[in-house]
Amino acid sequence: MRPYRKVPRSPWTVAAGAALAIVTAGAFSTLAGLLVGPLHEDLGWSRASVGLGSLVNMVVYGASAPFAAALMDRLGMRRVAVGALCLVGAGAGLATTMTAPWQFVLYWGVLVGLGTGATATTFAATVTERWFVARRGLVTGLLTAASVVGQFVFLPALSWVIDTYSWRAAAAALALAAAGALPVVWAAVREPRKDLGRTGGTARPAGRTEGAARHALRTLARAARTGPFWLLAGTFAVCGASTNGVMWTHFAPAAHDHGMPVTVAASLLSLIGIFNVAGTVASGWLTDRADPRRLLAVYYALRGLTLLALPLLLTSAVDAPLVAFTVVFGLLDVATVPPTIALCRAHYGANAPIVFGWVSAAHQVGAGAVAFAGGMARDTFGSYDPVWVGAGALCAGAALLALTMRRSTQAGREAVTPPVPATPRRSRALPASPPPCR
Repeated sequence: MRPYRKVPRSPWTVAAGAALAIVTAGAFSTLAGLLVGPLHEDLGWSRASVGLGSLVNMVVYGASAPFAAALMDRLGMRRVAVGALCLVGAGAGLATTMTAPWQFVLYWGVLVGLGTGATATTFAATVTERWFVARRGLVTGLLTAASVVGQFVFLPALSWVIDTYSWRAAAAALALAAAGALPVVWAAVREPRKDLGRTGGTARPAGRTEGAARHALRTLARAARTGPFWLLAGTFAVCGASTNGVMWTHFAPAAHDHGMPVTVAASLLSLIGIFNVAGTVASGWLTDRADPRRLLAVYYALRGLTLLALPLLLTSAVDAPLVAFTVVFGLLDVATVPPTIALCRAHYGANAPIVFGWVSAAHQVGAGAVAFAGGMARDTFGSYDPVWVGAGALCAGAALLALTMRRSTQAGREAVTPPVPATPRRSRALPASPPPCR
């Protein structure tokens, strides 16, 4: 009688479980913007105090990503993903009991920020690194699109819940969604088999004894001594500045300055989010087939042109040119993620998810800096036009930086990735592994 052998986990099953965690966490990113008015009216908090919680959330989100990637090396992807969902669920649940602004900073800024940062694009990079080879770019695009789906698909539903019931009901609904996703993510997300014969992916580094925080910091120290890291961080900081920093923060008030109702401007942002999905998936497909450096250069150049044209398109009504802008910008908005992850993988090997976590932190720094600078520019000049021009110029610079990035070399990867103990050779008596996932 043949011994029972557990059926290996399918790579696409793992990707589906990861997508569910990413979609659920992405919904939490949407709610913060909807809470500003209700918290001001219901609890009498100033908008600045509510904004402080959102600022802390953004900073913690960016800072936690590289440490979460390192923690996945030590504890595994499943435990970190499930722990992240517990954090966001706890933060949303506790938010329903808030009575003071500091509680919003703690519950939403810290707890939800930690959870969403751990299930951000670094999680997607880790899953694709360990489970896929031939279709890494496509899967990266799909998982990145999952985050966009979480942000924008739930936007109308959460807005309706707040208008119909209350902001506490919306927070409670998200807490229940996180609780419901927990068992599915726990069952679906796994580490690949040690022999890696069926996936061709990269195993979790063996023999890791140092702490996750120390490993993340040492990886940063090694990567910071290389030129590609600063080029990737610089271009991704521009990505954050020209999307989260300027569009998601200042588009609605800028449109309102031209007489457009805020609800209509929010609908245009949702339309951008819909086309984000198509653009990200297409970018992942292209990343498998083209030079990621050239893709980044094209994306940033086109994004810069659209931002430069925006002041000429904003009016009190939605017309065909403005709809065309939302479509083009939506296709380009998150398209930079798959080629950036591919370049991290090419230059830094097994440590690519952690390096990408630090690059993502630069994305958040760029977003926060331009979000603040945009408000100052509006107060100083009485118009958002300088903001769009400045963001377009930054995108032009990012396109040039992407083209100056050198191709990866084996020596460069070895300088950043420490040697991993070799896997013992399998006995000839063991059956052959199934073919790699293609």
